[in-house]
Amino acid sequence: MNKKLVYMNHDGGVDDLVSLAAVLLMQDVELLGVGVIPGDCYLEPAVSASRKIIDVFGSGANVETAASDSRAKNPFPKEWRMHAYFVDALPMLNEKDEPSAPLVEEPAHLHLARKLREADRKVTLLFTGPLTDLSRALLAAPDIEDNIESLVWMGGSFKGTGNIIEPEHDGTAEWNAFWDPEAAADVWRSGIDIIAYPLLATDQVPWTVARRNAWARERRHPALDFAAQCYAMCPPLVHVHANDTYFLWDLLTTSHLGGAPIATLREVACRVHASGPSQGRIEEADGCRTIRIAEKIDAEAFFAYMTSLFKTYKG
Repeated sequence: MNKKLVYMNHDGGVDDLVSLAAVLLMQDVELLGVGVIPGDCYLEPAVSASRKIIDVFGSGANVETAASDSRAKNPFPKEWRMHAYFVDALPMLNEKDEPSAPLVEEPAHLHLARKLREADRKVTLLFTGPLTDLSRALLAAPDIEDNIESLVWMGGSFKGTGNIIEPEHDGTAEWNAFWDPEAAADVWRSGIDIIAYPLLATDQVPWTVARRNAWARERRHPALDFAAQCYAMCPPLVHVHANDTYFLWDLLTTSHLGGAPIATLREVACRVHASGPSQGRIEEADGCRTIRIAEKIDAEAFFAYMTSLFKTYKG
């Protein structure tokens, strides 16, 4: 049976980097490549950490990493972007001097286009950050759309309010869409099958003290220890009021690839606000683009699945 072909594009936050490790541990997934966009991160440490994670968790897979040269309309806060430096410095990722996972010279959007063209069957895209590299790839190589099975994206809110507190914004958007609203609108104009994990879903998987302690008690398993060490970098006081709880936004989205019965999906018609005080908002609207969103989450099943997945890594 063929493995699911996946290309991952992430924006270097703690949750993104833990998600990369999770994808590498999925036995039914073949990871074709990784693009890193400077969203919730500084680019250099996020690229470095990605390559090290591939070395540690990739079982010798020759997975290429590409750095994005995309830029934000609305950048993430500096305090959040610093976390990539901390992950990159973790002892587990630094037992050898330099990462060996290949770093390509081409920018991430062109790397994505090349990998889609080279694939012998359709590819699932996992995007846990902004959609800019996908938008640019479609512009540079429109033919690649036919090679995309679906887009699994952490983005949108669908609960009325978002997690943006910025001047001149009404607070209805979510960060991955807000970073580059025009890119989200571009992707919405494509024919790609979109499966979104919005705040409506991710709010159901907070990183609580009880969850933290449960994984701490399992730290004899190296991958669980790695994940718990990463999430320990995200105490509530780091975040402004709208983000005063850390949720496992990207890891929940990533769990979709595993096929476990975790999320209930709903089909919605919606549009993207590309400009103005609601820019980045993805709003339900009759007669507009139809996507599927994760709506109801079995949080216990999610944490059980991830715990089991991370335990499969033996080092």
